Formats: sequence, structure tokens, C-alpha cells
Amino acid sequence: MAMISIDKRMEEKKLASRMILQVHDELLFEVPVKEKGAMEKLVREEMEGVHKLMVPLVVEIGTGPNWRDLD
Repeated sequence: MAMISIDKRMEEKKLASRMILQVHDELLFEVPVKEKGAMEKLVREEMEGVHKLMVPLVVEIGTGPNWRDLD
């Protein structure tokens, strides 16, 4: 559900970022440096708010020049 919402919002905002991979509960994006803050906010909002639960969903976001070297 979050992936669909993220994709829709990225398209609405005409972002150059691209969702390129999903592994279990992780999503991998290619993001231009100028969109980094906007994408972090968008992904966190959609993934943490995808469904109301009794316990909070917490999203960890890492960034880096490649998948191996994420912060």
C-alpha cells in the first residue's frame, strides 16, 4: 500500500527520483541530491502512516552513493 502511495505522490510532484527495488519491507530509490529531503519526508510519511496500528511503525532511512555504503 505504501509503495503505491509513494509512487503516486512522486508522480504528482513530478520528482525525478525513482523507486528501483523492493526487498521484503525495504524500498530502494535513486534520488537526485536536490530531492533528498523531500523524498525522505515523503517516504517516511507514507510508510509510517500506511495503516493505523496500536503500536507505531518506525521507518529507518539510510542514504549513500550506493546500496553498500548507506549511512
